[in-house]
Amino acid sequence: MPRRFFKRYLPHPDRIKGNKSLRFLGTLIHDPNLWHLNRHSVSRAMAIGLFWAMIPIPMQMLTAAASAVPARANLPMAVGLVWLTNPLTMPAVFYCNYKVGTWLMGTPAFDMPAELSLAWIRRLLETHWQPLYLGSLVLGVVLAVLGYVLTQAYWRWWVGNNWRKRRAARQARGH
Repeated sequence: MPRRFFKRYLPHPDRIKGNKSLRFLGTLIHDPNLWHLNRHSVSRAMAIGLFWAMIPIPMQMLTAAASAVPARANLPMAVGLVWLTNPLTMPAVFYCNYKVGTWLMGTPAFDMPAELSLAWIRRLLETHWQPLYLGSLVLGVVLAVLGYVLTQAYWRWWVGNNWRKRRAARQARGH
């Protein structure tokens, strides 16, 4: 099942429960449902993680964790997916979000500079934050829905495929 694949890459729950930055969740973090790997919790985690990865805010991991707890999503997966926007991918992802926002608003866009600088990013955020956040919200929702639906579909396919293989093997043995 996909469970083995995810377990291989996810950190142990005790390691995350002891993390200082998640203390604000208190005893909520000890809910065993936040650590289960099943179709529903993983699908919810995909949606939450992908959504918050697209939103340009500081401490995305904390917002993903705070969203995963009431949604009963797999906490490590929701928090880990936020790292899709890391220091290497962030400029390209947020520029794409910005371009989508300008397209939706019908406003002219800044061109990407030859050299990315903090001054350019600061100026962009001061003057063009509306298209950035609109594009981020739209792409975040689209990716969240796609992540949820595709995870559900993949999980169902995987389980069905394994059942078909077992049934074929059983029939081949003559049972």
